[in-house]
Amino acid sequence: MAAVILDGKALAQKTEQELQQRVDAIKSRSGFNPILATILVGSDPASATYVKMKGNACERIGMQSLKVVLPDTTTTEALLGKIAALNADPKVHGILLQHPVPPHIDERRCFDAIALEKDVDGVTCLGFGRMSMGGSAYGCATPKGIMRLLEAYKLPLAGKHAVVVGRSPILGKPIAMMLLNANATVTICHSRTAQLGQHLKQADIVVAAVGKPEFIKADWIKNDSVVVDAGYHPGGLGDIELDPLHGRVAALTPVPGGVGPMTINTLISQTVDSAEKAAQRVGSN
Repeated sequence: MAAVILDGKALAQKTEQELQQRVDAIKSRSGFNPILATILVGSDPASATYVKMKGNACERIGMQSLKVVLPDTTTTEALLGKIAALNADPKVHGILLQHPVPPHIDERRCFDAIALEKDVDGVTCLGFGRMSMGGSAYGCATPKGIMRLLEAYKLPLAGKHAVVVGRSPILGKPIAMMLLNANATVTICHSRTAQLGQHLKQADIVVAAVGKPEFIKADWIKNDSVVVDAGYHPGGLGDIELDPLHGRVAALTPVPGGVGPMTINTLISQTVDSAEKAAQRVGSN
């Protein structure tokens, strides 16, 4: 039986139509346009491309993107000052600090300076803690996008054994907490886990976020599992050896076109959520 393809690109396109309607409603009801502020420090070409893609996604749904570009020489204090100004600006509903920043900047300190209500990329420690405890916070964009994709395809999570391969603060750790909150039983592994294949053979759900091309071999994955590959590498490779899995797993994300489109879509969606909350505050005054 062929695997169900978890098409993130199609879901993102469908969601954009719904987001456009929500943005139009905010404009007509409150008279302001939702704004996502993107901060790019330095001249890394890949980072500039990602920021441009996020700006294009804003434009497609009628939302505004405020692009803040700072030089490589920007200090931690200067960046903190810019974030503080955006936090205080009522016209800004979401703030994205593009990763990575130049190495002389304290990135974690700057991430954590973003106001919780504008942390639409889900990068603050406070947001991670609240999400983990089931509180109110925006989820980190890529793992939240994965959860939205699994939900859209109505894949059961409760009681399932999920194995997450990867422990980064913006992917592996938050997706593990999100799956745990959805009543899955979660094992967290990484590139140094002994006998990784044995752990994966027990998984009903596999989430690969290890950052190494085809690090996870197809024969480590059992039949009828759900396979989510969050990796993307030159040549269109993911973190998993995907080709041999098409005929024997229940569902899988393609690379590209699976997880990637859901990341930006989730960032934009959560900015619209933030703008709706701002509109409600305006309406209640």
